[in-house]
Amino acid sequence: MNNKFKPLFEEVELPNGVKIKNRFALAPLTHISSNDDGTTSEEEIDYMRQRSKDVGLAISAASNVNGVGKAFPGQPSIARDSDIEGLKKLAKAMKEHGAKALVQIHHGGAQSLPHLTPQGDVVAPSEIDLKSFGSKEAHHARPITDDEIEQTIKDFGEATRRAIEAGFDGVEIHGANHYLIHQFVSPYYNRRDDKWGKDKLLFAKRVVEEVLSTVNAYADDQFIVGYRFSPEEAESPRITMEITQSLIEMLREQSLDYLHVSLMDVHSKTREGKYQGEKRIDLLHQWIGGKMPLIGIGSIFTPEDALTAIQTGNIEFIALGREILLDYRFIEKIKDDRIKEIVNMYDPEREDRHDLPPKLWKQFDDGFYPLPRKDNK
Repeated sequence: MNNKFKPLFEEVELPNGVKIKNRFALAPLTHISSNDDGTTSEEEIDYMRQRSKDVGLAISAASNVNGVGKAFPGQPSIARDSDIEGLKKLAKAMKEHGAKALVQIHHGGAQSLPHLTPQGDVVAPSEIDLKSFGSKEAHHARPITDDEIEQTIKDFGEATRRAIEAGFDGVEIHGANHYLIHQFVSPYYNRRDDKWGKDKLLFAKRVVEEVLSTVNAYADDQFIVGYRFSPEEAESPRITMEITQSLIEMLREQSLDYLHVSLMDVHSKTREGKYQGEKRIDLLHQWIGGKMPLIGIGSIFTPEDALTAIQTGNIEFIALGREILLDYRFIEKIKDDRIKEIVNMYDPEREDRHDLPPKLWKQFDDGFYPLPRKDNK
């Protein structure tokens, strides 16, 4: 290995004492390859084994905690005890080469797809119509009731119990990317006048508390709990960096092991407000104040991209998304000083189809994800 890349392979210790073998994380990537009923498929296991091989932290695709929250075709489920058997196989495959395996627990909220939910029922903090996951037509989401909110919080706890029973090393709470937890934080999605609207951080706080309570009841102190969030949004009224500062202050008070910021570009800057023009990760690092590690992600396609992100000193881990889909040997090639062999551009003519599951390869081929391409599609 070229010595300059050694910082990427440093061991990192989490607040709970767990040691992670390097600074790479597998991002929770939507692979749309579970069985139609959400149970684990052999195709999914093979794919996750490949992509987890060299990372320190491996995070599974967003896994729905109840039937109303299903937001993708081929989305994994962690909503039923009957899911546990398949999840055991998935956890074992992800941990095979020394990665810590986490399952991302998720509820789609307004982004859930009617044809995947019971009776086409879709819920959100407030009534809204929107398109989701490539749909051409908008669908309707009704306001979630108070009783349903309380049940959903319990569902996140039950999903955590299943993750523990399945042998995962931890869970990541999905509070990002316009899904249900994010929606409660957002003034665009959450226009309620009850307690869940007056305190827009309340739902996120209660979910975190439920998950941590479940961990205390069923797991040892080595079980990892992280939280993913989006720091700003484009809608109006929107989540601003000022709102995110309040979110971070709340999360700092919880016994979490890391935070994970969802970005398209890890070096992106704040779009407006009193922090306009400042790098988001700089602000987040300042607000976290060393309480827990931060995972950054966004447009990392080369070893130099990864190194530059780590050397800012503002993130402890770099999550690989689109690049590890293009080349699952990305980390191995850095370590073995085979950087020139790294594949960082999508090539529809590759016979191996980038070793992607067929449905995910089709998503790439159709241009569903923005990434460098040889065909300039």
